[in-house]
Order: sequence, then C-alpha cells, then structure tokens
Amino acid sequence: MTIDTNVMFTKDDVGKNLYRKKTYYRLVVEQEVLAKDRDEAEKLLGECGIDHSQINHEITETKGGVETFMVDADYTDSGELEYMGKVDFEDDEYAKEDGLVEINDWVSETIKPSEMSNG
Repeated sequence: MTIDTNVMFTKDDVGKNLYRKKTYYRLVVEQEVLAKDRDEAEKLLGECGIDHSQINHEITETKGGVETFMVDADYTDSGELEYMGKVDFEDDEYAKEDGLVEINDWVSETIKPSEMSNG
C-alpha cells in the first residue's frame, strides 16, 4: 500500500518512520459591518466568513522535515451580534459642513438619523 504524503524521502531515509498528527486550533474571526439595522447586518455578515481557498499549507511552518498534509477549518459557533455605535457627525460646530463623522457609542441603536441631534 502506498501512503499519500507531502514529506520528501530518499534511500538515505530507509529505516525512518513516518508520523502524522492532527492538531486542532481554535480560529476566531471577528468582523464588523456598517448596516441600517440588525437584520441587514446579520445578512451581510452571513454572506462573509472564511475564504476556504486561503486555508492551505501556507499557513503552517515547514522545517526540520515536517510537511503539512492537510489544513481545514470548520464552523463551530458564533457569538451574539454586538452593537458598537452609530455613524454620527463629530461634536464640532463645522462637522456637518466639513463632513467630519465618527462612530458614536452614545447614540441608541434604534434611533433614526432624523431623530439624532446632529442629523
């Protein structure tokens, strides 16, 4: 039987053993999105995530004869959607005129732009 491996070996390696070990890592991806409301945010975030084509042997180290056979990433869980703040004009008399904005964490998630003091 032939073993599928990425380890290179020659006749000089006769007598050595080939070992394989799976190591499980916890990968955390934290993303942010600007959206009009929670529903839109959930939809947009649901359409993004890990680009599995980038999960490959290049994220591992190859040295001392160690080669990567397989890399994979599987979804396990998600945290709650967290409100961070609302885009608002800076607290400056010329902010609106100059287009100076910031993320204001003091503004309620549900307040409409027309109800904002600077809006």
